[in-house]
Amino acid sequence: MSNFEKKFGKYAIKNLTIVLIICYIIGYILRFAPVGSGILNYLTLNPYAIIHGQVWRLITWILIPPTESNLFFVLIMLYFYYSIGTTMERVWGEYKYNMYIFTGLLLMIIASFLSYAYVMVKYGQTFGNAEISMLMQTVSYVFSTYYINMSILLAFAATFPDNVVLFMFIIPLKMKWLGIVYGVWLAFEAVSAAISGNIYLFFAISASLLTFAIFWFSNGRLMHLRPKEVKRRNDFKRSVKMTPPGITRHKCAVCGKSEMDNPNLEFRFCSKCNGNYEYCQEHLFTHTHVK
Repeated sequence: MSNFEKKFGKYAIKNLTIVLIICYIIGYILRFAPVGSGILNYLTLNPYAIIHGQVWRLITWILIPPTESNLFFVLIMLYFYYSIGTTMERVWGEYKYNMYIFTGLLLMIIASFLSYAYVMVKYGQTFGNAEISMLMQTVSYVFSTYYINMSILLAFAATFPDNVVLFMFIIPLKMKWLGIVYGVWLAFEAVSAAISGNIYLFFAISASLLTFAIFWFSNGRLMHLRPKEVKRRNDFKRSVKMTPPGITRHKCAVCGKSEMDNPNLEFRFCSKCNGNYEYCQEHLFTHTHVK
């Protein structure tokens, strides 16, 4: 546990996924309401309006839900994100999950202001304030929680790669393949947006991918390149060769589970613990580091 977490971890929002789902439900109610679309125009992440006094948009844009007009698919989507979000919160812990979500939200706000800077550089000399305001209001809907949800899905796929879901309610598919498909698709969308000149969409997708990239690298995904970890891995391989038959090769230092309890369990060493402490996928992110 870092010093920052020790100091501020107590302020982490509990059941953050449920809070986000409630925000989505409010957003969908406004969207489907007769006058809801007019209200939503005053809630979007519009940097031009924020700079001109409408600072509430820095928070209310979270109410803007992913675009979907079919109520059935809305309910399925909400249930799916509730399922993976609560799982991530339970496995990672409230603090780390909060950090991931709020990092994504912050990066999306930065992306929206970068788009405003782009508009000012490109059109500032030719457009008046009314035209710029209208343009930013139109593109503000791009900066919604949709791509935040995509980053949650990518993180879930990276954390539980062998979990199986029913794609299209029929095809059993491991999360790692679903994550790869979505990751490639997002990257393709970002490149296509940049080529076509839709820089606003490029910024929004980049914020989502950057959120996941920060998670990926901050959790030791390059750990195998460090000399200390190379030595630890070699020592472990030598110990495995000397292990008598019937003795487990992996064992979680928290719950004691091994590959004999569940052959599908994944085990990892923690680079922040002093010593060769190995943890299963359920406790890798939630254990207390051994110092």
